Amino acid sequence: MSTATRRHCAIYTDGGARGNPGPAAAGGVIIADDGSIVAEMSEYLGITTNNVAEYRALIMALQRAIGAGFREVDICIDSELIVKQLRGEYRVKDVKMIPLHQRVRSLLSHFQAATISHVGREQNKHADKLVNAALDAQADTP
Repeated sequence: MSTATRRHCAIYTDGGARGNPGPAAAGGVIIADDGSIVAEMSEYLGITTNNVAEYRALIMALQRAIGAGFREVDICIDSELIVKQLRGEYRVKDVKMIPLHQRVRSLLSHFQAATISHVGREQNKHADKLVNAALDAQADTP
């Protein structure tokens, strides 16, 4: 499928910190409508909080989906806080998260349609695995 014809994808993201704050990483998976994995991504973030890592994961995946030419996206996250903030059900009070929230909102404006859903951890194992792999790789670095 060419980049120009891609319409819809699902994005699963996760962020995690070992300690809160602590060593943190972000991970994400983009899945096309046919079930194929378009992209897997992860990044070690340094010392930060779980919630910052969750937002950073989503930003990373949204940027990748935009670059791949997707116009519609279903976002699946296991952080109820982030989902409720993005839906406008909760205000973003933490000053570290305000610019991250604004960046996600800006990225979402690139899509013709977007849904944001809370999923259980069992449905988000792939993204979680990417987060832990990034954390483990960093821990193994001298």
